[in-house]
Amino acid sequence: MSSKKKVAIVGSGNWGSAIAKIVGNNVAAQKDKFVDEVRMWVFEEKVNGRNLTEIINEDHENVKYLPGIKLPTNIKAIPDVVDAVKDADILIFVLPHQFMPRICQQIKGHSNKEAIGVTLIKGFDTLEGGGILLISDVIRNNLNIPCAVLMGANIANEVAKENYCEATIGCKDKTLGLVLKSVFQTPYFRIVVVEDEQTVEVCGALKNIVAVGAGFADGLGYGDNTKAAIIRLGLMEMVHFCKVFYAGSNQSTFLESCGVADLVTTCYGGRNRRVAEAFAKTGKSIDALEKELLNGQKVQGPPTADEVNFMLKAKNMEDRFPLFTAVHKICKQEIKAEDLIKCLKQHPEHM
Repeated sequence: MSSKKKVAIVGSGNWGSAIAKIVGNNVAAQKDKFVDEVRMWVFEEKVNGRNLTEIINEDHENVKYLPGIKLPTNIKAIPDVVDAVKDADILIFVLPHQFMPRICQQIKGHSNKEAIGVTLIKGFDTLEGGGILLISDVIRNNLNIPCAVLMGANIANEVAKENYCEATIGCKDKTLGLVLKSVFQTPYFRIVVVEDEQTVEVCGALKNIVAVGAGFADGLGYGDNTKAAIIRLGLMEMVHFCKVFYAGSNQSTFLESCGVADLVTTCYGGRNRRVAEAFAKTGKSIDALEKELLNGQKVQGPPTADEVNFMLKAKNMEDRFPLFTAVHKICKQEIKAEDLIKCLKQHPEHM
């Protein structure tokens, strides 16, 4: 890697733009360590007759996905993902996980050969035969670079408004972890670095499934007692999932921001809970509600539940994760939202 590291951001939605504000300011304040310009890949679209990249570069605001928040002037919106990552030393990935295999194929060979990746993406990729793959592994396998993860109890709009919060970086290389900490940490966005990369990432993906269950309970009119039960049982299934499929997971990681804190935050705020609540109230499909409520953004909970169930079903283990399984079946409209409560009452934890 060069003495001054070049940072690129792949993705520019709500969370991507909030992170761009942090990264742009941090890079500008550390001119001895980083190249000032931070390129951010933006999927080009028209907003009020103007290209979104033009608006970001001239007005320094992502008016579609993060309105009202000014971005640093060193953030440069790039409509071509290959141009955005060209010669970059640090690649920050923050976009819906469904798009990652295709994006990795597009950018392969265009970043610095000694680059490092950081994924802020919550979800899995599926494998033939009933397996799942971490998004960090998708990046490692396709780009042949090391990849750390950043997860935490972070609602994008609150981070963008500089509300105090925490996040967790999972990185096996302690020295590299400190470099990444310098990219992301601010007085209001505090970072803890741990070596348990896998658990940090798995927590970030699975908590969205639990948040969908919490949203169903909200839509059905249940109160905080019910939601607390969903959070507790969901956390237990998260811990059990890591024990079964990711040997070596550290129990203490669940007490970091990426674990129980992110789980609580997502079950009370965020788009997964919100869309699931509307689903239970209206009976409309997840796809329809995304279009109606999210202004072009995606929820990650339902597809993640689908990916997890893909593996659990193949291994005949659905009954060992009844909350995850019920959320999946409700999203697929195989059972009713009301059946979630039956699942809670009959959870193996109570038997």
